[in-house]
Amino acid sequence: CDEISKMIPFGAQGFPMTIERALKEAPDLKARYDGDPGVKRLLDLARQVEGNARHCSVHAAGVVISDKPLIEYTPLQRESGGENVITQYEMNAVEAAGVLKMDFLGLRNLSILGNVIDVVKRTKGAEIDLYHMPLDDKKTFELLAAGKTMGLFQLNGDGMTKYLKELKPTNIFDIMAMVALYRPGPIEIIPDFIRRKHNPGTVTYMDPRMKEYLQDSYGLFVYQEDLLLTSINIAGYDWGEADKFRKAVGKKIPEEMAKQEEKFKKGAVAHGGLTMAKADAMWKLIEPFAAYGFNKGHAASYAVVAYQTAYMKANFPAEYMTSLMTAESGDLETVAEAVTECKHMGIVVLPPDINESRADFTYIDDAHVRFGLNAIKNLGEDTVAAVIAERKAGGTFRSLEDFAGRVGGKAFNKKSLEALAKSGAMETLAERNRILDNLDLLLAYNKNLLKEKSSGQSNLFAVPAGDAANRSALSLRSVPPATLRDILAWEKELLGLYVTAHPFAELAKEFEGLLTPIAKALESAERTAVRIGGTVVRVKKIFTKKSNEPMLFVGLEDASGKVEILVFPSVFKDNGAVWNEGANLVVTGKMSRKDDEPKILADRGWPLTEETIPMYKAHFRGEKVSLEDIVRRRSDVRSQMSDGEVCIELPSKLPKETIEALKETLAKYPGRSNVVLRVRNDADLQRVETSFLFDPRPDAVRAIEKYVGFGNVKVVSGVC
Repeated sequence: CDEISKMIPFGAQGFPMTIERALKEAPDLKARYDGDPGVKRLLDLARQVEGNARHCSVHAAGVVISDKPLIEYTPLQRESGGENVITQYEMNAVEAAGVLKMDFLGLRNLSILGNVIDVVKRTKGAEIDLYHMPLDDKKTFELLAAGKTMGLFQLNGDGMTKYLKELKPTNIFDIMAMVALYRPGPIEIIPDFIRRKHNPGTVTYMDPRMKEYLQDSYGLFVYQEDLLLTSINIAGYDWGEADKFRKAVGKKIPEEMAKQEEKFKKGAVAHGGLTMAKADAMWKLIEPFAAYGFNKGHAASYAVVAYQTAYMKANFPAEYMTSLMTAESGDLETVAEAVTECKHMGIVVLPPDINESRADFTYIDDAHVRFGLNAIKNLGEDTVAAVIAERKAGGTFRSLEDFAGRVGGKAFNKKSLEALAKSGAMETLAERNRILDNLDLLLAYNKNLLKEKSSGQSNLFAVPAGDAANRSALSLRSVPPATLRDILAWEKELLGLYVTAHPFAELAKEFEGLLTPIAKALESAERTAVRIGGTVVRVKKIFTKKSNEPMLFVGLEDASGKVEILVFPSVFKDNGAVWNEGANLVVTGKMSRKDDEPKILADRGWPLTEETIPMYKAHFRGEKVSLEDIVRRRSDVRSQMSDGEVCIELPSKLPKETIEALKETLAKYPGRSNVVLRVRNDADLQRVETSFLFDPRPDAVRAIEKYVGFGNVKVVSGVC
């Protein structure tokens, strides 16, 4: 079910996806439907229930208020599986029945602000009063002018950041105006707003009477109130008529807009003394703005919260980023973005540590923040609570023996230990790979100690259970330390990002001077040719509407940042095989800044392997190396590099999941040995050569044997 559902494209532009439409737009899905009776049955059954309401949902923030008991307006019920009372009428019907419906929205940024105030109080003893902070703080406006907006309310994102850097705001009214103008329609006014701020001589008013209420916005319409005051002062409306005018332009009702246009122009001529041409010009300014106009109170509220987040980030950067990452811990992409921002701010985000991490992200000092234990996947909250409680009661854990002797019960299990070891949380006690290879000994040691404690007995020579310093030592097997590749893979798996280093960092050094760091490339102008490198972190395949051809959206990141790559059908046709998650690539293409979102339109992706790196470096340095030469020389180098063969014996049929896992594992341990499959076919063994080069070290061989069985992987110096 999961595999098939992932083949169904997403709907777009207000048109929901249907199974019927998906079968037309996704050739892969249609092929499965036509060729697999199970898939056909699944989709045919799904079509019979498609479109039916599957449950009663509850609005996350909607509250209804009435002057009489609610049962006089709407039937009530309890929410499914809970105690909250909800209306049985849906939102439009309940409003029509005569009650007041309001949405009280929760805002994560307020939680972030509350948390950062607590952190500052705990670490620096400073009391921050959000409602009486200075609104002219120099550091805050310098932060905004520099475009350091990641994690700020309403002021982050590429487009807004670009405008803030140009505007260089100096007061809260500038922030108010940007919050109000950065919407479809009014966004076109922003360049004029910026120009007028920096050059007061360009500020003009269509009528001198408008200066009184347009002074703070440099003579431009920014808020709904600007329209209302113009309709009253220039067109002679009373307040009741002005409110009808606001509703008409806000809801863009064509018939009502036509009436208001006529009324406004006539009023501007008769009451305001304008010429019809000037009245017409004024209306042309109002019309595109009106549908998305903010009222001033809304903009002011948003601007104050935006300023508060900027103030805390500017004055308490490490505390603010700690609170931001805690609040966003469920969104790994945002956490990864925040870690990159920390690097730019000179703050090091450290891996989790059982002796220092709290449950959430932990402020260490102004230059260090540590991952919280709750951020580690596969580590339950009960385990986290048990570790922190024991640390609080008995002090830091001094050794593996100490840890195994003090944390017991359900908290001490194989899954939790594996997560703690792989994420680096236990690195102060022992090397990651050594812990993983000795999990059985650790678990047995812990079990024996607990058994002794519960029996109330101990042997004559045993050390008292509480005397951690003298507890008998664990005798651990020695194993080679984990490779950097392993460590990064584990961090990505369990923390959602790379903490120790970035997998592309070493390759970036190899190509120094030949590639532009992604963060620098993102500053390039429209259509600029770029050459960047990075690790593929996300691949999304879609089919174009016009030609129904495949194309890709690829997330690429290096140590400096990340960018989305668009691989159009023409490029995908010739170069589609290289865009795989986890692959290291050089990408050549052109910068696109459509809708103020920088993306790269790919011309080609160049896969980086041991064989290709020297050749690609030569190619990018301008040496005469053609693509045909590279392909030919790759195979030559491959034969020269080989250190014998790794022979993997397999049955003739394997589940698809096992094959994919086997491929991933082979790719995870690159080396110099050719990989050959020996496929059992009745009494014969058929030799199948693969394109993998493998490092047959013991842990890598064990990883392969998990899928093919013990003894089915042989390493030979010659040929299988």
